[in-house]
Amino acid sequence: MDFATRWDDELRSVVERLCRFETVAGAEADAQRWLRERLGEYGFETYEWEADPATLAAHPSFPDDPDAIDAEGRPSVAGVREFGDPDAGPTLVLNGHVDVVPAGSGWEGDPFEPRWDGDRLTARGAADMKASLGACLFAARHVAETATDLDGRLVVESVVGEEEGGVGTAAATLESPYPFERDAAIVAEPTELRPVTATEGSLMARLRLDGRSAHAASRWRGESVLPHFERIRRAFADLERERGERVTHPLYEEYPVPWPVCVGRVEAGRWASSVADELVAEVRIGVAPGETVAEVEREFEARFAEVVADDPWLEAHPPTFERFSIQFEPAEVDPDETVVRAVRSGMEAVGLDGTAPRGATYGADNRHFVEAGVPAVVFGPGSVDRAHFPEESVDWEEVLLAGEVLSRAATTFLERDG
Repeated sequence: MDFATRWDDELRSVVERLCRFETVAGAEADAQRWLRERLGEYGFETYEWEADPATLAAHPSFPDDPDAIDAEGRPSVAGVREFGDPDAGPTLVLNGHVDVVPAGSGWEGDPFEPRWDGDRLTARGAADMKASLGACLFAARHVAETATDLDGRLVVESVVGEEEGGVGTAAATLESPYPFERDAAIVAEPTELRPVTATEGSLMARLRLDGRSAHAASRWRGESVLPHFERIRRAFADLERERGERVTHPLYEEYPVPWPVCVGRVEAGRWASSVADELVAEVRIGVAPGETVAEVEREFEARFAEVVADDPWLEAHPPTFERFSIQFEPAEVDPDETVVRAVRSGMEAVGLDGTAPRGATYGADNRHFVEAGVPAVVFGPGSVDRAHFPEESVDWEEVLLAGEVLSRAATTFLERDG
């Protein structure tokens, strides 16, 4: 029996239930408790862990202050199925995150009450990535029910804090919760059913500028921060363009801006009738596979210093440009890795085109696996273009296809003669 025929109804029910949990940062525990119960009912050996803030603080992706890392009461959970002689075969992890970003405005209904329009499911987390998490779970069940001649283990992980840098996955790769090694991972982020073997990193930096206030009626007596900020913004835009021409990667040629610089937040001034005398801006800067966050940081710091040196006010009133929040290192895996070939084989078996690996301009938890020496490919249903948006949705046919591909990939990976 094929995957869709066997699991469609039950998978819909589980994904709908997951989408009803409002699993924003710090509120994942109820969903994780429910999911762990389901894993136990389905015959998985279950595991649970919470991140240690001190351990994460020692990792370059996270803030240096453990008190700035929210980990308490945020369990990640996993279920393990063993096949044949589990120690004689490899272990494959199917990884998904249960946390979602806040819903925000612009929804036509309750974002945490799933709605169907034909075969399209709409809810916060539908695409990013509760449908994918469900596909991982039922792919593992399908393998357990249908496959023979396998050795090894399948692990289904539901982790927390991916949107905050990968809290659950980082914890599991830094201090393993399992009594066995992991050989490869599939991270089921929304990739439009394409295998992603390279993900971009990002530097998060905060810019602070000081000017001099004055009454709006005599603004010439003050020093507005806005023209100074605009010079810095233009300099960063120029560097973005230069890097797009100079830093190349074969999997990123399709992107018009491969290493984007986004000024995502700006707050300036105190009062409409006063010259703006202070400004804080937050910037996200793309880091190419093969680079490091530190290298790119130095490059932007150098361009920032050039602007300051050419501006008498800034030179006399030095602005700051410093890291904050979470840093994402880029990650890349050889397209010829066994796990990548297994995913591509599964895609071909169900008639999916576009099996050639691609790169993504976002970061994902695959980087934590790769850093730990565990090859990881990103593959899942839905599109990142629907993630973090109002009316987030996923095509259910893609979810079923993803489940079929994942089950075939896992079977291929664990086959005794594979």
